[in-house]
Amino acid sequence: MLAAAQRLRRHGEFASTIRGGRRAGRGVIVVHLMSPEVGSEPARSPRAGFVVPKSVGVAVARNLVKRRLRQLVRERLGDLPVGSDLVVRALPGAATRPYPQIAADLDGALGAARARGAVRR
Repeated sequence: MLAAAQRLRRHGEFASTIRGGRRAGRGVIVVHLMSPEVGSEPARSPRAGFVVPKSVGVAVARNLVKRRLRQLVRERLGDLPVGSDLVVRALPGAATRPYPQIAADLDGALGAARARGAVRR
């Protein structure tokens, strides 16, 4: 489980990250990464949120995917810029994808989002 300070919990937080962040997808993972503008707000730890739609599978499969994604993001949260927000969206097929491949997809998508600058206005 991520600490409360490390989670996106409100609809507005998800929406602003998806609309204002950089999008990158690899395999069965799509990430939206938004870094704060310099000097815009006090420094806080990076936060993450997850979107696992019903198209991924039944509730058991969706919960499995969420647990896997939470663990993978927890390991990578320290590498994100201070104050950034991350939304990870699973695509259909994530429930049947092996854990190492999900990790590779997440790493590739995060790398692509960070390479694009991660700030869009």
